[in-house]
Amino acid sequence: DEFISSPPRKTVRFGGTLTDILLKYEKGETTDFELLKHQLSDPDIKDAQIINWLHEFRASVAYLTKELEQLVSILLKLPWLRRSREVVEEYLGFLGNLVSAQTVHLRPCLRMIVSQFVPPRITIREDDVDISDSDDDDENVSENFNTCHRALQTVARYVPSTPQFLMPILVENFPFINKSERTLECYVHNLLRVTVYLPTLRLQILELIIEKLLKLDVSTPQQDIEDAEETANNSDSEEKSTEEGLFDMEEDEERKGNKVVSSRSERMAHPLAERLDILMTILFSYIKDVCHVNGKLDIGNTKDLYRDLVSVFDKLILPTHASCHVQYFMFYICSFKLGLAEAFLDHLWKKLHDPNNPSVIRQTAGSYIGSFLARAKFIPVVTVKACLDLLVNWLHKYLDNQDTGANAYCDVALHGPFYSTCQAVFYTLIFRHKQLLDGNLRKGLSYLQSLNFERIVMCQLNPLKICIPSVVNLFAAITRKYQLVFCYTIIERNNRQFIPVVRSGTGGDLVQTCTNPLDSFFPFDPYMLKRSKKTIDPFYQFWEELSAEDLENLKKPIKRGTSEDEDDDFLKGETPQNDGVVGIAPNSYESNTRSPVSSIGSPPDCYVPYP
Repeated sequence: DEFISSPPRKTVRFGGTLTDILLKYEKGETTDFELLKHQLSDPDIKDAQIINWLHEFRASVAYLTKELEQLVSILLKLPWLRRSREVVEEYLGFLGNLVSAQTVHLRPCLRMIVSQFVPPRITIREDDVDISDSDDDDENVSENFNTCHRALQTVARYVPSTPQFLMPILVENFPFINKSERTLECYVHNLLRVTVYLPTLRLQILELIIEKLLKLDVSTPQQDIEDAEETANNSDSEEKSTEEGLFDMEEDEERKGNKVVSSRSERMAHPLAERLDILMTILFSYIKDVCHVNGKLDIGNTKDLYRDLVSVFDKLILPTHASCHVQYFMFYICSFKLGLAEAFLDHLWKKLHDPNNPSVIRQTAGSYIGSFLARAKFIPVVTVKACLDLLVNWLHKYLDNQDTGANAYCDVALHGPFYSTCQAVFYTLIFRHKQLLDGNLRKGLSYLQSLNFERIVMCQLNPLKICIPSVVNLFAAITRKYQLVFCYTIIERNNRQFIPVVRSGTGGDLVQTCTNPLDSFFPFDPYMLKRSKKTIDPFYQFWEELSAEDLENLKKPIKRGTSEDEDDDFLKGETPQNDGVVGIAPNSYESNTRSPVSSIGSPPDCYVPYP
């Protein structure tokens, strides 16, 4: 019955073989040619017909010149991916024959393949109205992507110049950041897969992806992410209190479906932050997979990828002010091996002390050094000491050169890199002083005294006036506790000299105090994206909140003659612990007066009055 009711198989040919049709077309007889185009464009075309046509086209690629690009574009629109295996194999063979015989069709072929790098969209219509435009939940989407990459590899094998023609197409096809998470996720994943078999494109593809991630990152300030999370948490708690006791029947189902519940709790409330989180997770996975072979770190692969990532960092990340999350790809790859972390610090150090670099780049390099030394758990004390020696010696040399100069006064425009380096040193000391003094207190104190902070703090350039107040006050408390330098006289004098800026506007006069004249930020402030955070947290040094008792401890200076084995319990809560929880930390976004952007893990100033 099924056979009888099925429509008869469509005829494959009109007017003879394909070669005959194409020769007739050249002579001006277009009837059969139009019928051929019509049949190839038929949405109900059967697998057998596609295979027959492709078989003939493979034998006739010599005729498919530029004049027949309209026919080739119809062939490239054939629905070959979601067909039988035989159709897919025949189509891959046709693509190989076409690009090798007629390279004029290379770009259209590449565009067709790249257009399949995102899942198809399905539109649900109801009464002539589009009610949905969602990703097609096709089970075969992963297999289709595999086939696309096979097709791209086939083309690249026949045309060695494929990479230079492919890159502009990958750029122009990159989905807009407001497209669905699934679309962005699939496209980025497929781009990274291309780097595996076309390694010459890796640097350009990483640049493209990280540039797009940066746009997402700077479009989602930390304050917006926090506000969105807070709003979502409030609405969730309201829903829970309203629905409590109403849906007991569903409790067992919820327990069974823990996966669904947890995945919902992992979603970011801010839509752009959600996209960024998914894409950062993919990038971290890619870095891990490239650097590890059979679960072991491959030094060669890791070094090559590190060089590419540093190149992207210099070009895109370093000149971008106050990005929050994307720069963590450097943090992550450096966690694989201490040598990489030291190479990264050395790279930043060269940027910082090279006077040929723009001042703003040198200042940002200083911020990165301070934040990296403070926050990276995998950097040992010996490396921290080596970096502090470099930075502090440079500061002293800088002061040597200024002592006799006409510019020896407090001015951010003149001495930006100096102030940025001071802040990096202060910030590192706040986070690492416990480790620097651990084991042998006398030896540790001797080392810190050898850094001669007194000269830096007391100099005419007055770094305590320029650095962020939260950093200055914690540094002052720690250095007074260990009698390294007494900062409070200078802090009070600076406070007296602080001239508020009065700005008149329609809403009346506004008094502003500039608490961040360097406009500096800490690039490795706490990471807020829920999924990708799990990759970073094991290597991340959190900050613990100061209790009232800790604040009291800060007021008690240690005695000069402390024995080496005396237990120093200074700053139990404030000192970073290896397994610390997120708390309050000195941050670029908080100070005496709140600046427009604030952040998790950022203390108000802990001003500790001297006795």
